[in-house]
Amino acid sequence: MTSRTFEELVEEAQSVSVDGWDFSWLDGRATEQRPSWGYQQLMSERLSRAAAALDIQTGGGEVLSAATTLPPVMAATESWPPNVAKATALLRPRGVVVVSDPDEPPLPFADAAFDLVTCRHPATVWWSEISRVLEPGGTYLAQHVGHASVFELVEYFLGPQPEARRGRHYEDESADARDAGLEVVDLRFERLRLEFFDIGAVIYFLRKVI
Repeated sequence: MTSRTFEELVEEAQSVSVDGWDFSWLDGRATEQRPSWGYQQLMSERLSRAAAALDIQTGGGEVLSAATTLPPVMAATESWPPNVAKATALLRPRGVVVVSDPDEPPLPFADAAFDLVTCRHPATVWWSEISRVLEPGGTYLAQHVGHASVFELVEYFLGPQPEARRGRHYEDESADARDAGLEVVDLRFERLRLEFFDIGAVIYFLRKVI
């Protein structure tokens, strides 16, 4: 097999679709270590016990659709139009209502509308809104991107970013959650390894995970 040139790898990565939250295009081109706690299983277990749940920033709906059992009332939000369409096609057959939402307050739901709010990878977190739509005693379960995530790649292009490295630190986010009236009952943090094997994989990743 003839190896592809730098230009061919760049052209391919620039043209491939980045809709949804499916990373299978990177199979054989990049690897990512997964957290030990297994978010998918934790989410599925919580959803199976919920009466009404909301999945924020659902992407293309891939993570939510993998849940074995969904509650009687299930809604999801997403801001990017191509993902809204993809999530609707994937989740509507399972009775999930996908709502187009700009990821800015307020969430388009009434106070205390849900007993469970989930999010696989929130780009922005509005703690006061999460607290507002949760009923008393409700639960927020999420897997946030931690501080200095993939910063080796960020700083390769942009140089040292000492202040930005602190962004999304779990201590700061925990404090913000408490300020919004939430109680932090379980918090876990791991630093994981991500490897890219060609320039196309890097370009695809940067296009998809802005």
